[in-house]
Amino acid sequence: MTTKTKIGVIGCGNISGIYLQADKVFEILDTVACADIVMEKARAQAEKHHIARACTVDELLGDPEIEIVVNLTIPNAHYEVAMAAVAAGKSVHNEKPLTITREQGKALLAAAKAKGVRVGGAPDTFLGGGIQTCRKLIDDGWIGEPIGATAFMTCHGHESWHPAPEFYYKVGGGPMFDMGPYYLTALVNLMGPVQQVSGATRVTFPTRTITSQPLHGTIVEVEVPTHVVGTLEFANGAVGTIITSFDVWAAELPRIEIYGTEGTLSVPDPNTFGGPVRVRRAGASEWSEIPLTHGYAENSRGIGVADMAYALHSGRPHRANGDLAYHVLDIMHAIHDAADAGQRVTLESTCERPAPLPLGLRKGVLDA
Repeated sequence: MTTKTKIGVIGCGNISGIYLQADKVFEILDTVACADIVMEKARAQAEKHHIARACTVDELLGDPEIEIVVNLTIPNAHYEVAMAAVAAGKSVHNEKPLTITREQGKALLAAAKAKGVRVGGAPDTFLGGGIQTCRKLIDDGWIGEPIGATAFMTCHGHESWHPAPEFYYKVGGGPMFDMGPYYLTALVNLMGPVQQVSGATRVTFPTRTITSQPLHGTIVEVEVPTHVVGTLEFANGAVGTIITSFDVWAAELPRIEIYGTEGTLSVPDPNTFGGPVRVRRAGASEWSEIPLTHGYAENSRGIGVADMAYALHSGRPHRANGDLAYHVLDIMHAIHDAADAGQRVTLESTCERPAPLPLGLRKGVLDA
């Protein structure tokens, strides 16, 4: 029988619901508390998801039984809350991005190492059946040696549907820091770390008018680039392109494609867990859809937390780890830095490709 790992969730906003259901999927998790600076939110989520306790942040951090804190606060609070969790002797899994600045990210990883606890970071979508299938295809040589990649995330922003979209246009937001982590994490998982980048950015609309409720009519001043283009030079020699934009009304671009010496791999939306996964190999006249080799094709946010829990028990590295999350943070900053400077930027960081999930795992279990 799996020994349960007690977790607490800080931040009871839009994304918290799926994390609060994770212990219904992954048998190693036991969600015992949730907290928010607005206690009404914490109480509502605790009641809805049958969590034993809604409490303050300080009360949650003071609970000696909680081993992992899931930090779902807004980006500007990621560092402060994560550092408080580490100081309390707890491992922490941050929502993306890991932190706002590189300096904060380095300080968080150093503090965790000194305290003997772990840091993880979203997204964990790369552990889903879709991208794990793509990883296996690449590792098994289906497209030969990867030589290039493209990644596209284009939309017109969040002010038409999100109840509080202001932070998407403030420091720590923007399309690269909001959605880039999904695409870059998938690419690093599939292709390995990035060594150099170049970039170009622009702000198309200096203000945004919220049309969703309850802030309908509020005008937001845009503080960050909203159309970001980057070139990625991977350590394995492959070259990639990424575009993230909140300025595009419509597009017919793929999400991610990986180009190899023996074929092309079409990667599913990295903001989801499933397929479709398609391959067109050299000489083929059409694409072939590949059945998923791994489970967790449904919305499985929290799989990274569960993987950390298993790793705490076994001592192995966890996959959605702090080094990976920091490398993605470094890439995003480097693209913006390159755009500002008008020159290529060499990355300070690197990381290992996370180990692929084993085949044939029983539902709800992540270690064979």
